[in-house]
Formats: sequence, C-alpha cells, structure tokens
Amino acid sequence: MKPIFVQLQCAPGKTYEVADEIYRKEIVSEMYSTSGDYDLLLKIYIQEGEDIGKFINDNIASVQGISRSLTTLTFNAF
Repeated sequence: MKPIFVQLQCAPGKTYEVADEIYRKEIVSEMYSTSGDYDLLLKIYIQEGEDIGKFINDNIASVQGISRSLTTLTFNAF
C-alpha cells in the first residue's frame, strides 16, 4: 500500500456534506480541513501499481459538491 494525498475544493457551504460522503465510502485514512484555495486534504492508501487517476475517478470525483478538479500528491517513504 502507498499513501496519496488528495486536495479538493468544495462548493460554498458543501464542505461538511462532501467530507461526510467521502468518509462513508471508507476509503480515507485521514481527512483534514484546510484554508485557502482547498477545503479538504485526504490521505488515502492505494495498492502498489493501482492507477491513481482511475481510483480518484471511481471513488471521489463523483461526490456531489466538489467544485474544483482534484490535485494528488504522492511520495515514497524514506
């Protein structure tokens, strides 16, 4: 498993609804509220070799209330 971080911006007033729906999908290891351009930062573990874009499209992008494209950050543990 490897961690990825996903930042997303929610439509005005929809941050809690988006967070609740993502939480119910049981795919998030950690979730943080942020300030500035993005509302939520998600830490998700995916299988090695799994396509990150497909995972996001299948599990997160369809959530109602997300207003900006997702940005992912990946890293290797050291």
